[in-house]
Amino acid sequence: MDVHKESIVAAVLPPDSDRVALTTKFENTPAALKTFVARLRSRGALTFIYEAGPCGYQVHRDLTAQGQECVVIAPGLIPTRPGDKVKTDRRDAEKLAQLHRAGQLTAVNVPTRADEADRDLVRAREDVMSERLRARHRLGKYLLRHGLVWRVTKSWGIKHREWLKALRFELASETRTFDAYLRGLEEVEARLNGLDLEVLALAKNGTWNKLVANLRCLKGVDTLSAVTLCVEVRDFRRFASAREFMGYTGLVSREYSSGESVKRSRITKVGNAHVRRVLVESAWSYRQSSDRTGKTLLERRQGGSPEAVATARRAQERLCRKFRKMVGRGKPQQKAVTAAARELAGFVWHIGRLSQEVRG
Repeated sequence: MDVHKESIVAAVLPPDSDRVALTTKFENTPAALKTFVARLRSRGALTFIYEAGPCGYQVHRDLTAQGQECVVIAPGLIPTRPGDKVKTDRRDAEKLAQLHRAGQLTAVNVPTRADEADRDLVRAREDVMSERLRARHRLGKYLLRHGLVWRVTKSWGIKHREWLKALRFELASETRTFDAYLRGLEEVEARLNGLDLEVLALAKNGTWNKLVANLRCLKGVDTLSAVTLCVEVRDFRRFASAREFMGYTGLVSREYSSGESVKRSRITKVGNAHVRRVLVESAWSYRQSSDRTGKTLLERRQGGSPEAVATARRAQERLCRKFRKMVGRGKPQQKAVTAAARELAGFVWHIGRLSQEVRG
């Protein structure tokens, strides 16, 4: 099926044929989908396939509620032919049916409604963080145009806020513009504070609390980062190895090798961008010496299992050593951090899998 907001184009491939027997188009509504299933039910067992996209997983849930098998496909991993320059909804539906028959499609792990709600909450917080950054930029650039630059301490601290509150402008329009930018920033910050509390509450939820506590043992991974990893990955046991999880994060190198030639370049960035961002941000913590373990990190590790603490210590020693070694060879810090993030993904996978196996 090729699923859109208003319509669904479906191609039916019978089990005893290599050619599509039926192509049809109907409304993307539960009633129309139910009618389509009833129309095909007499043909025998059915398997429905469609690409993951902006319409989410509602079609999958409607079909499974009717007792039908439904597979949601990762669109970025669908094989494409270089010479195929014609794209229509009908051809897309037929291609999905044929490629699924050939076993060349990769299915995504469909979250439950509760897991998807938790994930959406965390992503909403990320969106508000982006809005806060834009609001700060608008206010800061407006002040810069008027020659007002804060140089005493870091921006957005207590003293900087007091300085902003004390600013006065000669013209009324300038004052109203400044007030609008400042009020917009304060409104975004208020929304962000509320979402922070909601996300922190997820860390205490029975679904995630043990996994969050163990992931927080890792240097650079505190509560918000741990919750993000939990709701995005959900089940670490679905990855058979650390290498497979690294591929899911998109932190592995691209490769184009042929014959005796081996060429590797930048990371693929294929996979979950939210997990990749958290891992890269956390990997910056490993620039410091592995001997430095602060009081905050020691307190966090008191809530984790002995196995998670031991794994976190091994990660700290290995990744700090790797970062210093790469930088010492003249590699840019960004490359060293990316390499550390890739290996950090392996330690995250190990802790996550261990935690969920114990819980299961």
